[in-house]
Amino acid sequence: MGISRYDPLAKGRPAWNAGKQVGAKRALKVKQIWLIRFFLDSEGRMRDRALFDLAIDSKLRGCDLVKMKIGSLVSGPAIRARSMVIQQKTGRPVQFEITADTRASLLAWLERRGGTIDDYAFPSRVDRDGHLSTRQYARLVDEWITAIGLRPEEYGTHSLRRTKAALIYKATGNLRAIQILLGHTKIENTVRYLGVDIDDALTLAETTEI
Repeated sequence: MGISRYDPLAKGRPAWNAGKQVGAKRALKVKQIWLIRFFLDSEGRMRDRALFDLAIDSKLRGCDLVKMKIGSLVSGPAIRARSMVIQQKTGRPVQFEITADTRASLLAWLERRGGTIDDYAFPSRVDRDGHLSTRQYARLVDEWITAIGLRPEEYGTHSLRRTKAALIYKATGNLRAIQILLGHTKIENTVRYLGVDIDDALTLAETTEI
């Protein structure tokens, strides 16, 4: 059943998702993470390397990532080991870690970028007082993905959000921890987001001795 059944003007139009892959975007593998880092370093793209590393560590949605301010990332002259943001979608706080590699790339970028603690870490190139747009962030992700030979139809900004969460889940099987890290209000959302299915559940059960 399609919309053309009710709207004669829609007859003959392709479906909105025709030829497009819908559903959850794939998480990156560790090797792919390092390939993107190598590409960005070889191109001298300091801002993009810092943005990519922070996206992986923070596990934030794009709308929250692009609005990060310098003050939420630094403590004095150093990059924080942990930070926190209020999520736009839920209005709830979520904390995240900033690992050593990410701290290094952020410090290098922010030293070049300059600015004050009230400035956005990733400013807009159009509006000097604004932040990088979510659309521009999505275009950058497509570019990074394409550069290492992956299909942009299969990956997107949510791939970066899912990547570390998926790796932690694979290593621990701890859904509650992933729920906290992603800032989900319900664990059912985490299950759907990670694509956990019955095989995952049975595998975890089989490896649990009582």
